[in-house]
Amino acid sequence: MHDVEIDMVRDKRIECYVEYRSLVSENHWDALIGTLSSKNDTSPGTEIYVAVSDNLIVGSIVLFPGKSKSYEWTSGAPDYPEIRMLAVDRDFRGKGIGRSLVMRCIDESRKKGYFAVGLHTAEFMKNAILLYTKMNFKRMPEYDFEPADDGIIVKGFKYTFGDDKEENPC
Repeated sequence: MHDVEIDMVRDKRIECYVEYRSLVSENHWDALIGTLSSKNDTSPGTEIYVAVSDNLIVGSIVLFPGKSKSYEWTSGAPDYPEIRMLAVDRDFRGKGIGRSLVMRCIDESRKKGYFAVGLHTAEFMKNAILLYTKMNFKRMPEYDFEPADDGIIVKGFKYTFGDDKEENPC
């Protein structure tokens, strides 16, 4: 992916997250924008996947490799990949794009020999929590954190390969 394309992906991410601005403190919003626009999505081993419709980026997701520091403010790094920054254009939601992007990360992680994949999301992102729960991600409260000291907890989730034998995440 070229720098111009990466900048387009980052701009689209921010556009997709603007709806949450009124739900969080200014400090939390600043932290979120910093994360969405940071260059850590191009660190070694990190993959950016996009969904395209009519030559326009309508969704994206980032997959950080296991044992990488995918969050600037955390000290530990899990030994499995971390999904970050799922963003789907408002006009394209409800069409399975988010699910497809998450499945791509699950599939790529499995191919690389990992046993699980994790992610974090905040309670105000209700549709994301619903999606992850339907896809058999399990809550991992021990990985929760509070990035802006404003009472908003970013919740940890984990999908363990093999947990999908009873229920298919697709």
